Parts: sequence; C-alpha cells; structure tokens
Amino acid sequence: MSVIQKFNGRGENPDDLFQVGCIGLMKAIDNFDTSLNVRFSTYGVPMIIGEIRRYLRDNSAVRVSRSMRDTAYKVLQAREKLTSETQREPDVEEIARELNIKRSDVVFAMDAIADPVSLYDPVYNDGGESLCVVDQVRDTKNTDESWLEQIALTDAISALSPREKRILAMRFYDGKTQMEVAAEIGISQAQVSRLEKNAISQIKRNL
Repeated sequence: MSVIQKFNGRGENPDDLFQVGCIGLMKAIDNFDTSLNVRFSTYGVPMIIGEIRRYLRDNSAVRVSRSMRDTAYKVLQAREKLTSETQREPDVEEIARELNIKRSDVVFAMDAIADPVSLYDPVYNDGGESLCVVDQVRDTKNTDESWLEQIALTDAISALSPREKRILAMRFYDGKTQMEVAAEIGISQAQVSRLEKNAISQIKRNL
C-alpha cells in the first residue's frame, strides 16, 4: 500500500494497482534468496515498483516504437535477473554487459518508457507555496524576444517582391552563388547582386 501511494494522481484505480503490486510481491517471494543477509523489503519493494511501472507503461497514452519497447523489456528483465542474483540494483554498465548492447541503447530504451512528468508537478513545497517543474525549466531558444524577432523578420520579408524573395532563398537557404542564381533566373550576376543588396537593405529598414 505504501508503494501504491507513490503512484497517486495518475488516474489509475488503486485496486488495480494493488493487484499489480501483488504480482510483483509474488515474484519477489519466488526469487528472494533467504541465504543472503538482506531484508526482504530491500529486494521486494523495487520488484513491486517495477511491476507497477510496467503496468502503467503498457497502459500509457505515450507510444514508442516496437523495437525500442522490446529493448526496454529486455532491459527490465535483465535488471530483475541481476537484482535477484546480486540482491542490489544493477547499474547501466552491468545491464549493457548482460544484454551485450551499448550503454546508450540501455539509456535510450529506459528513457523512452519513462513515465511522463507534468510541467505543473510540484518538486518542492515550502510553507504552502509549491515550486513546480515549469519553474525550473527554461527555453533559451524560444524566448519572447526571439518570437518577436521572428515575427518582425517574417513581416519584413513578406514586403519583398517575389523575385527578391526567390533570390534570397536561393542564396541563403539553398546556398547557391550569385553566378548560379543568375544562370537559373536568367539575369546577370550584377543584377543579382543589386537585387540582393536592395532586398537586405529593405529588410533592415523594416526591422
């Protein structure tokens, strides 16, 4: 029951989670080595958590590729096997060696089936005021300033003539030289240079 409480707020029926947890408990009982000086809870709790996580993953709305999911299943099985043998949680290197796959494949597979986290999940609470995930995440690329600059640039380019837009696209998107642009459009290289400079100057004025 204490393990199930960790999975509250996921919209799952607690009775279903309890039944799934019981399956993990039975697996832990079957595989527990009583000859080792280890408390049963040390081995049983991770097994119960793993079974519940597997159930939630299989019923998740987030879908991953079949091959990635298969790799993840193998990783989970290897982790349970190594946990049973060593009575401790194996690290990524040990799992990778057990399956004879790259360490990165283990990490990617486990990340693919990891439970999604809401941006509004609380990560810290101090006197009733919660700090959420969104408060610690920052997008340095898509800032308000960059969005405004992008809008202004789009508006500035939209004011150009179709031929000027085409020349700029060929020059700075396709990476063609002025000579190549001139040959494709059917004008001189000097005309391409003049139209390009005029277009850039107009964009700068509009910005």
